[in-house]
Amino acid sequence: MKDINRKYIAYVGTYTNGLSKGIYGFGIDTNTGEIEDLGLMAEIQNPTYLTFSRDNKYLYSTIKIEKNKAQLSGGIASFSIDESTGGLKALSYRTVEGKPPCHISTDINNNYIFSAHYHEGKIISYPLNIDGTIGAAPSIIEHEGAGPNKERQHMAHVHYVSLTPDEKYLCAVDLGIDKVMLYKFDPNKGISITSSYGININKGSGPRHLAFHPKSKFAYVINELSSSITVLEYCTEDLSFKEIQNISTLPKWFSGTSYASAIHISPEGKHLYASNRGDDSIALYNIDNFTGKLQLISHFSTKGNFPRDFAIDPTGKFIFVANQNSSNIVPFAVDKDSGQLNQISEGINVPNPVCIKILPLK
Repeated sequence: MKDINRKYIAYVGTYTNGLSKGIYGFGIDTNTGEIEDLGLMAEIQNPTYLTFSRDNKYLYSTIKIEKNKAQLSGGIASFSIDESTGGLKALSYRTVEGKPPCHISTDINNNYIFSAHYHEGKIISYPLNIDGTIGAAPSIIEHEGAGPNKERQHMAHVHYVSLTPDEKYLCAVDLGIDKVMLYKFDPNKGISITSSYGININKGSGPRHLAFHPKSKFAYVINELSSSITVLEYCTEDLSFKEIQNISTLPKWFSGTSYASAIHISPEGKHLYASNRGDDSIALYNIDNFTGKLQLISHFSTKGNFPRDFAIDPTGKFIFVANQNSSNIVPFAVDKDSGQLNQISEGINVPNPVCIKILPLK
């Protein structure tokens, strides 16, 4: 690896129902985008989503605890991060009865961690301690309702939770009821269940994840079941979302089965990328900075099967794609003017990758 003083490390969350043993890692050459396989970083069951504390001292992961087939619990585990090597040391975990969450995030002050429980239709928040451990006394919000897709929307399925950029509200994306919900957040008291607002997404769309524009008032919701993106204008004054566009993530010629998955925006806010599981592609869009609307530019093969997630490095020069079913991570170089992607190398093998998070090392 070159330029080791400016090296980034990426952590890969996985499904452990196959060959995977937990959280894996790879190093990134910040000049070329070449990646170095670092192997298993932490042994843990089903670390399917990862996030960092805002000061980058701690890594948090989803976790499954299965004592036997009748006793299953899921929640969040915490690790300290060695600032020079990126090594992980287990600190604590908290779980509740039921299946593990599918998404987690923290607030800027590292006071709380929030989890989206897809299978249970719940949002759970835990207090965080100053040493990175997870506190007790969780706060729980339960969604109710259903959507028109009888197989996938028979009940609420919260798939994403994160604070709005101003950190005034917790944003919850629910695939089961086709809604994006906002709950008032107080950095000292947590989430207010009684103060909430919701916007309906097109019926049967199955909203999955959301990305706020880094420099403007727009938010972008990726819809798993309809393979589309809903563009929203976020107004902080009257706490509202207004839909301004709905656009497909798939090529016009595609006629098979595909499910949209991840959505990310380039650091400068010029381009948006979305992944398609089935078409096995990354869709590239230009963002109109005045209207927020998207213009589809092209699609790129992910060089693998079922791209569950991808990550843009902090410089915006590279994208790394996690192909879940083919168990590979593939690096791409980004043309920052056009947004076009070019494959750098064959990448590395990681069993059943589903999440990538990148951290700079000191």
